[in-house]
Amino acid sequence: MTERNAAYDALAGWFEYLNDDCGYEEWSQYLLAVLKNYGAGRTGVDLGCGSGYFTRALAGAGYDVVGLDVSAAILSEGAERARAAGLQIPFVQGDLTSFSLPRKVDFAVAVNDCFSYVPKEKLLAAFRRVGGALKRGGLFFFDVSSPAKLTALPPVSIDDREDVTYIAFNRLQGEEVTMEVSLFGRRQDGAYVRRDETHTQYVYDAEELLFSLSLAGFEPLFYTGHLGADAEGSDRLEFLARKL
Repeated sequence: MTERNAAYDALAGWFEYLNDDCGYEEWSQYLLAVLKNYGAGRTGVDLGCGSGYFTRALAGAGYDVVGLDVSAAILSEGAERARAAGLQIPFVQGDLTSFSLPRKVDFAVAVNDCFSYVPKEKLLAAFRRVGGALKRGGLFFFDVSSPAKLTALPPVSIDDREDVTYIAFNRLQGEEVTMEVSLFGRRQDGAYVRRDETHTQYVYDAEELLFSLSLAGFEPLFYTGHLGADAEGSDRLEFLARKL
């Protein structure tokens, strides 16, 4: 049985499991430290929240946070995980270029490559949408897959586990990377279901992101590699900016 899905719909139930080696705990502690060190207020939004690992970390640290994602399936997974953790977190469906919140917030975060999925022609609109959701002086923390990472992806990526197998066929064309993903998940009856989805990420360098932030009304505060490492050669570029 094969199903064709929108990006992250098939991965919804497996996302955190398949990313269990990415250092979620250290990553979340780094994010919390950045927000604390730069004086973030108590209200925030987790953009591209996925199944809500970082949303739960923020809520568990006392922040009043909303989780937002374009995938209804992964939002449902996030809400279930939040309830299981005893947390009351609102999750809302929305696109980065058109979302709206009922009130302005003190900070926005977009962790784990969320903005790598924004097409180049929509980047400025997305940054302006984030700015519109923030109070004056609000903080915006986000990351992207680095050019070093995206331009060096192998033609095929495989993660084979006992109950699920992930296969991605990766293709780089100019500044666009297409990943044709097949996920084989085992059901309770032992049979496997294949689900297919397509992911597209865009190669951004630091200079164009910093320039677009400035155009969108932000003051860039820093950019680094992953968890504050040197940006040169890092798999991820991380940015912090303040709304003017």
